[in-house]
Amino acid sequence: MQPYSHPQYSTSNSPANSALSVTELNRQVKSLLESSFLTIHVEGELSNVVKASSGHWYFTLKDRDAQVRCAMFRNRNQYLKYQAKNGDKVVVRAKVSLYPGRGDYQLICDYMEESGVGSLQQAYEALKLKLQQQGLFDPAFKKPIPAHPKYLGVITSPTGAAVHDILTVLKRRFPSLPVILFPTAVQGNEAAAQIANAIRLANEDGRCDVLIVGRGGGSLEDLWPFNEEIVAHSIFDSEIPVISAVGHETDVSIADFVADLRAPTPSAAAELISPDQQQILLRLQQIQQRLMQAWKRSLQQRQQQLQWTRTRLRHPGDKLREQAQKLDDLELRMQRAVRHIVEGKKQYYSQLQQRYLRCSPMPVITSEQRRMNELQRRLTALMQNSLKQNSLKLSGLAATLNSVSPLATLDRGYAIVQDETGKVVQDINDLTVGKNVETRLSNGRFLSSVTQVIKE
Repeated sequence: MQPYSHPQYSTSNSPANSALSVTELNRQVKSLLESSFLTIHVEGELSNVVKASSGHWYFTLKDRDAQVRCAMFRNRNQYLKYQAKNGDKVVVRAKVSLYPGRGDYQLICDYMEESGVGSLQQAYEALKLKLQQQGLFDPAFKKPIPAHPKYLGVITSPTGAAVHDILTVLKRRFPSLPVILFPTAVQGNEAAAQIANAIRLANEDGRCDVLIVGRGGGSLEDLWPFNEEIVAHSIFDSEIPVISAVGHETDVSIADFVADLRAPTPSAAAELISPDQQQILLRLQQIQQRLMQAWKRSLQQRQQQLQWTRTRLRHPGDKLREQAQKLDDLELRMQRAVRHIVEGKKQYYSQLQQRYLRCSPMPVITSEQRRMNELQRRLTALMQNSLKQNSLKLSGLAATLNSVSPLATLDRGYAIVQDETGKVVQDINDLTVGKNVETRLSNGRFLSSVTQVIKE
């Protein structure tokens, strides 16, 4: 390839001719690149994929040792069936160009197809599955994050944006929280071992209640130390609760799964572990106001109670005189009550006596006694008269009866014969030999037995 020579470029020593503006330099380099490379095919792993609201795609294409910025505009990517995502291995058809605004060379892609999953992404998924099977992600092993830590440990780069963001948040929310920085590299081949060692040192130090382990955003390669197995086991073995704050909100690392709590960013981690000083002050003011109100109410109640007690505390002489007067009053009231009761009882008994006299049965009894005596006298007279009349009547009836009575017939020498049942024997046929009969005379009777029946 022949060295590129631009017509405006000159080796003259004249300052006016030798100095190029940055814009002109980038324009010449862009022209050189675009004319030197025709359409090419490049294979690599996608990283830092950004899909802008305009529809354009911006991403990085990388392999193990290098990376290049790429752009694919909307008028080209809208026809793709494949949707670019981090970690995919792809082949792009592109032209080499330069973005003058930054001076970065880039690939302008017009086609992309998936070539396979990237090696880093494969390693990430394999380690994630391994650690999950070992139980490092089990929620049962997650330690609670203290609500009000006494010391905060931060494991990150001392010159990175993460520690600055954490301190800024703490200065705003809770500046009194002490922070202990355990400096470590957060990218590169040595970073994973340093991060694991810093976690161990923080546990040996013993002052911290909680640890924030993380860094700012970056590519998958930049964040890779937080996907190393040594870091995962160090977080899991930590006796101090660990908050993982790696990259941006969309970045997810192995450390996020193992940590006791994941924060989207380092700033968010500081927000999570730091109570808001303004809210605490407001809460304290509210508590103070309630205490003051409660104290005032209690004081008023005590003052009222004291005033009431003072009204009750009187001189003993006044109390005795008051009690004596009260006793005299009670005595007079008792005497009036007794008299009233006695008068009431007298009146009541008088009313009862009058009611008794009005309801007494003695007059009725006396009247009825006289009437009964009169009736008894009249009854006696009537009985005697009736007895006399009946006696006379009986004498007449007796004479009449005697005249027709069989007894009178008996007196004339006749007899009445009765069988054993008392039946008068009127027919000779009613008698049989040996039958017992009773014969009644006027002055007695006798029993006999029939020895012979003579019919006439």
